[in-house]
Amino acid sequence: MKFRFSKMEGAGNDFVVVDDRCRLFPVHDSEWMARICSRRKGIGSEGLILIQTSTVADFRMRFFNPDGGEAEMCGNGIRCAARFAAEAGFAPADANIETVAGVVMTETRGGTVRVFMPRPSDLRLDQILDLEGGLVRYGFVNTGVPHAVIAVKDLAACDVSGIGRAVRRHPAFSPHGTNVDFIAVTGPAALSIRTYERGVEGETGACGTGIVAAALVAAQGGRVAPPVAVTAAGGDVLTVDFQTRDGLPEHVTLLGPAVRVYEGEIEYPEKK
Repeated sequence: MKFRFSKMEGAGNDFVVVDDRCRLFPVHDSEWMARICSRRKGIGSEGLILIQTSTVADFRMRFFNPDGGEAEMCGNGIRCAARFAAEAGFAPADANIETVAGVVMTETRGGTVRVFMPRPSDLRLDQILDLEGGLVRYGFVNTGVPHAVIAVKDLAACDVSGIGRAVRRHPAFSPHGTNVDFIAVTGPAALSIRTYERGVEGETGACGTGIVAAALVAAQGGRVAPPVAVTAAGGDVLTVDFQTRDGLPEHVTLLGPAVRVYEGEIEYPEKK
């Protein structure tokens, strides 16, 4: 079998996007999906997105991490999926998208997409984690997937891979672990961020759900106010906006770019 794909990126977070409305893609073969995402053995990406039909929304997005495991949600990925579907003509510019985390609304305007994020849950501030190198203070929130947010003084010098790996697999987040975001406040409504992403198992160019988590945790701690401009590691600036009711954030949106890089075809190998 051969499958057409589009390589897309959102704020430096890149994805392989496949029109799987016929549901023929071999999702059972996680090893092959991981190979597609491999930068040495495949196309290379930080995730694989399948566009499928839905009975509850304009279409369904299934998101797979580079290790072949399925994730509930991806903020940058869903922006790319929205633009892909709108340009292909099988979804409106204002689309409802089914995800594991629920149905998500999007607005596509040229190369920019706004996502109306799932309502965040399990927001916690001033948490303490005991690592081998000492105590780490963090905030936590689930923005469709779990994120631990750590404020640092020098973001450029931060050991994202080392500390990120230790936090990601800490027993406090068992059994599934967490994504880890390192942030620095750069203004009254501005942050910079670097992310260690679960499933990628390393630093990623950007993470939409992490950008949202960073803005919510920082705002809840009184360090920034919405709308929050968040600069990703790749230099792109995304905007997180939200309202607060009874001390908790709601109506959370993420606005940022979604770009089609190129198109191609990949063949699923015959099993012997």
